[in-house]
Amino acid sequence: MSTIREPAVAGMFYESDAKTLKSDIISLMKNLPEEKYEDIFGIVVPHAGYIYSGRTAAFAYNIIKQKKIKTAVIISPSHREYFPGICIFNGDAYKTPLGLVEIDTAKSAVLISKSNLIFEGTNGHKAEHAVEVHLPFLQMINEKIKIVPAVMGDQRKEFVDALAEAVAAVWDEETIVIASSDLSHFYSSSVADKLDAVAEKKISDFDYEGFQKALNENQCEACGGGGIAALLKAAYILGFKKSKILSRTHSGMVSGKNHEVVGYLSAVIYGRNDE
Repeated sequence: MSTIREPAVAGMFYESDAKTLKSDIISLMKNLPEEKYEDIFGIVVPHAGYIYSGRTAAFAYNIIKQKKIKTAVIISPSHREYFPGICIFNGDAYKTPLGLVEIDTAKSAVLISKSNLIFEGTNGHKAEHAVEVHLPFLQMINEKIKIVPAVMGDQRKEFVDALAEAVAAVWDEETIVIASSDLSHFYSSSVADKLDAVAEKKISDFDYEGFQKALNENQCEACGGGGIAALLKAAYILGFKKSKILSRTHSGMVSGKNHEVVGYLSAVIYGRNDE
């Protein structure tokens, strides 16, 4: 019998009707720059409701349409429960209104084999939205795509380092790595802009150590900051050199309420063949 992770936030973060959901994603991805990036490793993408962060996310998904992708390794924070480690879903698939997304069990097994801090289970997967919201975008790019959903129950440096090494070991040309994260939460738009500008610069500079330091010293915020740091470090291990910010926004740009906003950013990590 298959073990399926049912949708937890369909109808809240995105539409639960398949036809409407497809239409929404097509609309979000319209009229975006058709830029080419050589040798794409991964993307940083926000995970709020589509009405707020969907367009920012679409910038990144529009970029990876050019890449032949069979597997997405999705690094997610755990918003609802703490656990000491990184949990890879031990079931067969995640489900969305667009159908099933199978787990890449081979790549999952490799990740788990690389560190005792990475394990199989359901910790952080039951109600977590930060993996789920990316799946319809991925399904629209490749309906047969497989995933390795990795939820970080602890984002301290030892866990970041272990995950980075493991991700570097499983990456290949048909794999994309996705760091799922929003930025600052519930500040005025002016304060959020200052905090988020720090995160943007560290990511743009490919400075994963500086980014972790800035997070630790409260110079910036990112709920999935450990995942972003792991993404950048894994890319560095494999010789990738470039990061480009694609979009940075905040929720007030949609709601009109600028006294308390959430920040969003998308970026692409690429380029290891040029000298």
